[in-house]
Amino acid sequence: MKPGRDRLPNEDARYRLLVDAITDYAIYMLDPDGRVSSWNRGAERLKGYKPDEIIGAHFSKFYTPEDRAASIPATALRKAAEEGQFEAEGWRLRKDGTRFWAHVVIDPIRDDQGRLIGFAKITRDLTERRAAEEALHDSQEQFRLLVQGVTDYAIYMLDRDGIVASWNAGAKRIKGYEAEEIIGQHFSTFYTEADRNARWPARALATAAAEGRFEKEGWRVRKDGTRFQAHVIIDAIRDDQGAVIGFAKVTRDITERVATDQALAEAQQSLFQAQKLEAIGRLTGGIAHDFNNLLGAILGSLELVRKRLSYDPRITPLLENAVQGAERGAALTERMLAFARKQELHLEAVDIPVLVRGMIEFIQRTIGADVEMRFDFPTGLPRVLTDANQLEAAVLNLVVNARDAMPAGGRITVSAALRRVTEDGADVPSGAYVVLRIEDTGEGMSPETLARAAEPFFTTKGVGKGTGLGLSMVHGLAAQSGGKIAIDSAPGKGTRIELWFPATSAIAAANRLMAGATPDIRTDRGVLVLVVDDDNLVLLNTAAMLEDLGHQVLSASSGEEALGHLAGHAEISLVVTDEIMPGMTGTELALRMRDGGSDLPIILATGYAELGERPAPQKLGLPRLAKPFTQSQLAQAVEAALSA
Repeated sequence: MKPGRDRLPNEDARYRLLVDAITDYAIYMLDPDGRVSSWNRGAERLKGYKPDEIIGAHFSKFYTPEDRAASIPATALRKAAEEGQFEAEGWRLRKDGTRFWAHVVIDPIRDDQGRLIGFAKITRDLTERRAAEEALHDSQEQFRLLVQGVTDYAIYMLDRDGIVASWNAGAKRIKGYEAEEIIGQHFSTFYTEADRNARWPARALATAAAEGRFEKEGWRVRKDGTRFQAHVIIDAIRDDQGAVIGFAKVTRDITERVATDQALAEAQQSLFQAQKLEAIGRLTGGIAHDFNNLLGAILGSLELVRKRLSYDPRITPLLENAVQGAERGAALTERMLAFARKQELHLEAVDIPVLVRGMIEFIQRTIGADVEMRFDFPTGLPRVLTDANQLEAAVLNLVVNARDAMPAGGRITVSAALRRVTEDGADVPSGAYVVLRIEDTGEGMSPETLARAAEPFFTTKGVGKGTGLGLSMVHGLAAQSGGKIAIDSAPGKGTRIELWFPATSAIAAANRLMAGATPDIRTDRGVLVLVVDDDNLVLLNTAAMLEDLGHQVLSASSGEEALGHLAGHAEISLVVTDEIMPGMTGTELALRMRDGGSDLPIILATGYAELGERPAPQKLGLPRLAKPFTQSQLAQAVEAALSA
């Protein structure tokens, strides 16, 4: 016997032991008809049969009824015999009827003459792997559905070169492209031409690849060519080795948010301007009120000194100069109070040509040499009822605005004309109006700017260069005077602003002028006057002027002290009181007097038009004497109060 034949049984035994020891795979033999002829431990573990239970049975026993009905077992053996191997995955059955997902390989076994003598079958349980694959697939599908379901964000993939590789519903809604229109196109399609020229698409991908992420806000373009403000994030996608294989891009339309932020910023700026102006107004009003008291004392004292001194060429001109300086200071405080909106309008007959001509030198100094000024006023214009100081401020404001609209120089024309309105359907009642017109040859206003020109706090000037209140204050002056403001402007055609004021008759103007005369009044019927003021300078000065007019005076520095004098002196005929006093205002003093049954005439001396939340003197019918006042103005007020 040859040595090789002696070792063969031992080799067969070793192979049998090896196959039988494998438990992760079912390895067994089939005869040519498909009947099980061997069974290893792995087959027993996977399928649940012991060798004596399954050897001799047909292997179709492991297939599902559906596969047996479809002749899958016979097909498997036929393909293995014809093609040399059969490999497939599918459901298989265990002894207990449970199913598992199997990977199957069937190889034909042939003898030395090539005759088929059976099959070798190897089966592996892939149930866990399949479950993991299905879970991964489900997760991917859920993620795909999630991304596709998002409509507020454009979420899509780019390849390494920036070509669009996927497209969700949000991208379609925001950018306007269907998937088939944009997939395969470069994402720079969404950028503006300026951004493409600046190479922002390439820079965005380079940043994302280098740093892992790119984030920016900017303008993007939709399919229809419209623009929107976008917030963009690009993340790099890498493989297991860290190489960039593409990019994930998320875009959100933030146009509304940006508009809201801008509106909020404008509102905050307007609030800041309002608060700043309010603070300045409070400060200005307080300072002007104190100056009024000081100027009242100075003017009154100077007036008394002037009356009591005979003319001296060395003293009298200096005294007159001091009076003029104090009167100019009084005019200045009136403007300060007007700015603080604490000075009521003093409607009087104003000659507009005379008023404007008196401002020419000041206007020329204000606007500079680059602007040509023209003035055109016809003769015979009637006077208008308005506040002269406020009108001066309005004219100056409009001229300065016109200058600012002509940075390269130009021409400003100030003119006036008489207009008549015959129908009440117009913006103003029927009647005669003097129209003051300020025209420039500047840049003009767009329709949007023109529509908002008179809005408070609206300005086209830079931050800190305008309050936005100029035109609104001019509008208020015209309206309070019984007229209106009209603005006509267009880009490149300059601006024309008209202020309409009701014309007053010659008789009314003459009466106004006569009322404004300042004769030296001294009464023969002196009375006892109670003067109330918390400022000792004003109190002393008012008392001195009244005594000079022939009256007797009682002085009080507070409302409580005044009430005490009233209770002890029945002969008091008139009360002249300051309004703004600590503890008790002049109006509150008047109310206490009325509540006590007193009907004495009361004159309220104040520089304020607004009295806060306190009772308004107008409702009590109290005459007002504006501070600072001269002796003649005081005399007229006293005479009018006593006569009434």
